[in-house]
Order: sequence, then C-alpha cells, then structure tokens
Amino acid sequence: MAKMGKLKISNDLKKLQKKLKKLQSSDMDAFIDECAKELAARLLAKVIKRTPVGDYSEEVEVVAKKDSKNHKKGDIYTKRVNKTGKMGGTLRRGWTSETHEDAEGGSGKGMDATAYVESLMINHVGNMLYVDIINPVEYASYVEYGHRQQPGRYVPAIGKQLKNGWVPGHFMLTISEREIQDIAPKLLESKINKFLKENMK
Repeated sequence: MAKMGKLKISNDLKKLQKKLKKLQSSDMDAFIDECAKELAARLLAKVIKRTPVGDYSEEVEVVAKKDSKNHKKGDIYTKRVNKTGKMGGTLRRGWTSETHEDAEGGSGKGMDATAYVESLMINHVGNMLYVDIINPVEYASYVEYGHRQQPGRYVPAIGKQLKNGWVPGHFMLTISEREIQDIAPKLLESKINKFLKENMK
C-alpha cells in the first residue's frame, strides 16, 4: 500500500483568514462606493449624450453676394440662421447642475461630469445602494416622457405655431438606465475580480 503524504495547511488558512478580514474592512466599503460611482458616471455619460439640445435657428432665403464654391453671385439659396441669439443646451447642462438657473449657463456653476459624479451621495439601505441623478430643469420630465400641447397656438420662443397635440418623449434617462442595467453585471464582475487579485496577494 502506498504511503499517504501529510498536508500542512494551518499557516495557509491563517493567511487566508487575515486576507479575508482585511477585505471586510473599510477598503471594501470604499470599493463598493467606487463601483456605484462608476455606474453612475457611465449612466451620466449616456444620458447627457442622448439629451436633445434646442435648435432656435430657422431657414431663411439668402441671395449670394459673390461667387463661391456652392453658389454663383445672385443665386437664391436657403440657410439656417439663429435670429434670436438664444442657445440650446440648458437641459443637457442640467444633468450636472444643482438648479435650473445654473443649467441656463448664466451663473457658470454647473460642474463637469467627473466632479459631479464625485460629489454624488451614495445611500446604503439594507443590501441596496442608491444614487440619485436629478435634472433640476423645470421641463426635463416633459422631454423625457412627452407632453400634450395645443395645436395652432403660437409660441414666440420658437417663432412657430404648434402642429401636433402630442410631443413624444425622448426617454434619454429611461433608455440609458436600461443599458446600464444590461452592462452592470459584467462590469462589476470584472472590477470584483481585479479587486480580489490585488487584495489576495
């Protein structure tokens, strides 16, 4: 009969136990918050990119004053011109602003996306983490979900009469949230594996 070898695992088990205790310390809480902020940053990047920007320009007819690559002198062509001087982007800036006024751009208090994500509070409720991403612009929900309007009413801000009774929503936040939920498991698995490799050496 073959002789059985002896296995000494007490030292290895003690080392593993120490490493596991270390993982239960504040390093783990910081890692969890880091994961939540990364998901929030990815959500914010998607929703900002998807948020429409108001176009206050209109097509006008222009007479070419001289020959150019596209037109001869005297040709009449159409060109988009912003007569109001109003610029869009308030709703997009709203994702990283604290108030509607900040988002309008006059005060310059809107943060860049990275600084905004770092300032977010992570709420721990039981086994769940919550991060609130809010757009304070007053009409954000109307653009997100759609809204009714009165056909035929003249709106001076856009210089046009309304044609449809319903304006469909853009669902920029709703769609972005679904996309993040789809990629979250793989992203978190990758981050957890990297974290364990670094801390279990």
